[in-house]
Amino acid sequence: MSPAILAALAALPIFLGGLLLVGFRVPAKWAMPVVYATAVVIALGVWDMPFVDVAASTIQGLFTTFDLLWIIFGAILLLNTLERSGGVTAIRRSFHDISDDRRVQVVIIAWLFGSFIEGAAGFGTPAAVAAPLMVAMGFPAAGAVMLGMMIQSTAVTFGAVGTPILVGVNGGVVSPEFTTALAAASVTLPEYVRAVAVRAAGLHAITGTIMPILMVVMMTRFFGSRKSWTEGLSIVPFAL
Repeated sequence: MSPAILAALAALPIFLGGLLLVGFRVPAKWAMPVVYATAVVIALGVWDMPFVDVAASTIQGLFTTFDLLWIIFGAILLLNTLERSGGVTAIRRSFHDISDDRRVQVVIIAWLFGSFIEGAAGFGTPAAVAAPLMVAMGFPAAGAVMLGMMIQSTAVTFGAVGTPILVGVNGGVVSPEFTTALAAASVTLPEYVRAVAVRAAGLHAITGTIMPILMVVMMTRFFGSRKSWTEGLSIVPFAL
């Protein structure tokens, strides 16, 4: 097979998952088994992966899933604790005391607070915490959801205390071929992971400067009273 076909087959489970979940709105409990079965068939039929390796990868994935669920459980527990204890009300009051300008609130709540939550908990937690908080403060529901999704950008790479780097890069690229390539380049795995983190941080420094401005502009253009681009751009100095 050509490299293009192999690349398409490798990406097929990811695109299939997105198509089922977003396109056809299939519940995850039905979509994910289909995606898993597709990945297994491709691994066995295309990549000639031994069945033992497939089984071992499945078990490893279950343990990784448990780690992720544990983090998400902590995030949901934190949200419920804040709601029951009145913490959400106190946070909302504090943000109102800072500024009543929704453009400022977008930068502070959606971008800064949301990125902090992503870095601490990860796995889409900002959408579950920051979006309801913005709705409680009077933001349009669709606008709050949009901003919650936009948070999932630069902060994701280092989300959940660096899980994508420490688990995804550190554990996901290990293979005999990769180890041989590192040895040929006289580079250790920790050095490689550090280089990836530094490169990602540099790219995010650029993107992260633009994202707050883009979030404010999207909010004022599609959900503001004036439907104006310039209203959002006028807060560029603060967003920077």
